[in-house]
This record gives sequence, C-alpha cells and structure tokens, in this order.
Amino acid sequence: KHLMRLAADGVKRITMELGGHAPVLVFDDVDLPKVLDMLVAQKFRNAGQVCVAPTRFYVQEGIYDAFLAGFAERTAALKVGNGLEAGVQMGPLANPRRPAALTGLIGDATAQGGRVLTGGSAYGEGFFFQPTLIADVPNDAAIMNTEPFGPVAVTRSFTTLDEAIGEANRLPFGLAAFAFTSDLRTANLVGDAIEAGMVGINSFAISVADAPFGGVK
Repeated sequence: KHLMRLAADGVKRITMELGGHAPVLVFDDVDLPKVLDMLVAQKFRNAGQVCVAPTRFYVQEGIYDAFLAGFAERTAALKVGNGLEAGVQMGPLANPRRPAALTGLIGDATAQGGRVLTGGSAYGEGFFFQPTLIADVPNDAAIMNTEPFGPVAVTRSFTTLDEAIGEANRLPFGLAAFAFTSDLRTANLVGDAIEAGMVGINSFAISVADAPFGGVK
C-alpha cells in the first residue's frame, strides 16, 4: 500500500509483485540427470532472485542420495561473477541486505540439523554469494518458512505422494510449484492437489503469454 501511494504521487505505472516459496516435487521415476540439469539451471537463474524460483526441493527417498550428489556437483561447478565476463553463469545479489539475510538463514538451518553440501557464504567484493545446497532441513528452520530470495536450495526426502503434497501445501504462499514425474497419474494428482496459482509439470515454463500469471492463498 505504501509503495502504491508513492507511485500515485508521481502518476507512475506500477506492477506489484509478491513473493513465493516454490516447492519442487521430484519422484523416483524420473530421468534424474536430465531433471538435475533443469533444476540447477532454474534454481540459480538470476541468483535465485525470481518470485517463482524453485526453492524447497522434496525428493522421493529412493533417489534422494543420488539427487543430492548430482545437485551438489552441478551447483559447485557454476561460475559466479561479473555478467559481462565470458563463461559467467550467475551474478550478484541485488543489494547489501541480501548476503546478510542469507547468511542468517543458512546459520539457522545448520544449527537445526541441515547439512550444507556446497556453498554457504558470501565472498569477494560486492554482493556475491556462493550457490548453496542444504540437505535435510527441518520444517522448523526459518528458511523452510521464509522465502530466501537468493541462490540457496533446501531439500528434504519424502516417501509417499500424500506426504509430498502435504509438504508442498504447508505454507501460506501459493504462487508457483513444480513437479517432475514420468507417471501420468501422478502428474494429474499433483496438478489437482497442489495449492498454487501455477503448477509446472516436468517444466518451468509457467510464465507464458497465453496463460494467467498469479497465485492463490
């Protein structure tokens, strides 16, 4: 409301964007290397500073260890730096508040049992932050309830479809959600059950000209 008032004073056009905390459900019937290539690229797009960025990764237990190993390997290999330099894949955070906020969220997650598998800290001059993967993060951790809006992925395993849906719908944010499965029945069930304005199945292409963009809850 405050920002809208300020915009009105100057008759400025304004678009109000809210945040999210998008869940990603990864089932054990996927082509894991192919899915990992997609997930890592999308997670760290714009250093994770995207309202629909995938953040909470729920992975079926049968492939959880392989998922962590593959995700960590790909994440550690990302080149971070000045976007005008050749080969750079991820740039800095938006302002000086973000590295401090992420450092606090990561510290809280590890204090509650989360395991940092790669990354975890700011570095260099400016607002650069290492692409980070944290495993086994409990729901009580702040980062499982507060959108990090940065290059931090958090993971937990699940056993059943119902358990995964419960985790995905646990928060009061319903902007975007994603699921990866080779089973059409699972895809249909997930699409119906997840409480989000946009649900991508085996795809991150949810912002398209011929479809609505928005959330629920």
